[in-house]
Amino acid sequence: MNVPERQDSQAIARIAPAIADIDPAAWDACANPDAATYNPFVSHAFLNALEEAGTVGEARTGWLPQHITVEDYDGAITGCMPCYAKLHSAGEYVFDHSWADAYTRAGGSYYPKLQSAVPFTPVPGRRLLVKPGCTAKHSELLLAAAGIEVTQRLEASSLHLTFLTEPEWRMLGTQGFLQRTDQQFHWHNAGYETFDDFLAQLSSRKRKNIRKERRDALRGGLTIERVAGADISEAHWDAFYKFYLDTGSRKWGRPYLNRKFFSLLGQSMADRCLLIMARRGNDYVAGALNLVGGDCIYGRYWGTTEPHSCLHFEVCYYQAIDYAIEHKLPRVEAGAQGEHKLARGYVPVTTYSAHWIADPGLRRGVERYLVEERRAVAEAGEALAELAPYRRGNDGKAAEPES
Repeated sequence: MNVPERQDSQAIARIAPAIADIDPAAWDACANPDAATYNPFVSHAFLNALEEAGTVGEARTGWLPQHITVEDYDGAITGCMPCYAKLHSAGEYVFDHSWADAYTRAGGSYYPKLQSAVPFTPVPGRRLLVKPGCTAKHSELLLAAAGIEVTQRLEASSLHLTFLTEPEWRMLGTQGFLQRTDQQFHWHNAGYETFDDFLAQLSSRKRKNIRKERRDALRGGLTIERVAGADISEAHWDAFYKFYLDTGSRKWGRPYLNRKFFSLLGQSMADRCLLIMARRGNDYVAGALNLVGGDCIYGRYWGTTEPHSCLHFEVCYYQAIDYAIEHKLPRVEAGAQGEHKLARGYVPVTTYSAHWIADPGLRRGVERYLVEERRAVAEAGEALAELAPYRRGNDGKAAEPES
């Protein structure tokens, strides 16, 4: 599915059928130019691990890389966009199955479509990855235009950029992309020194409930172990992969990632990996994988081989909060959905996606639907924010910690 290069008066856009074809340093200079806001999921190493493991890139996966780069006339890459020709809508977390069904019933072919995303994880972040500088806006526009041209040359139905940033979303809206919103629940660090400082901001009932959950989680002789960086061995990955398989099999029938991926992740990104494991004696019984960014800890995959009350909350939520406080990280992101996170200090935030649809009829129908959906998402967010467990002062801000 190679597409010829695209040129304009200032730059050249190219398509790479494998991220290994793109220089890692050049990609990362666009994806993560600032260490303080480093996002591991758009790094060359993470995306390459997905392809090298065979979780994307082979026809059977339905994720065929079509990564877009923008070069200046000296051949230097000034922008890039992770992109895939998709043969289905699995592993995306922004659901368009109803759009596909409606278009199929009308006699159209929804697949292939073009998707700019991080496969298999609903992680927010930039999708139009451009190097900082005076031509950054031009590179963003060229990436978007190149994405539309690739969509047309592939005779795909549509182009979707999911979990992108709000500024990108707004810019693409001015370029004719349809705008969609949704919600996740994130935890925000208000400069806490300890976990108790965080608890002091909660209502008394919520504070007591969290303390009880943390005690209950470790009943039966369980202890928590954090393993990071070079300390993560293949034995750790073996144990964690069993947990991942259990959750994946129950949630969506077939886990997306294979065992090889986690070894590759550990080899190429050990300094960004954090395993939070629960053990009894010498045996691991549960675990969660986190990736550590410049300003956020991202909790992604969790599983257990034994049922334990509240253990999921401890391993996935409270330990991540502890880590963020200890390392002065501003945020914890724990994946999609989950209103149960609200009672544990996570608050609703808006997520964004942008969609270019070739067929005018399908576009009109989706556009009408999105107007109502955005309104519903906004109203739900406002209602959920009112249910946040934090104590409020008269001015609506968090109250001072209790003595």
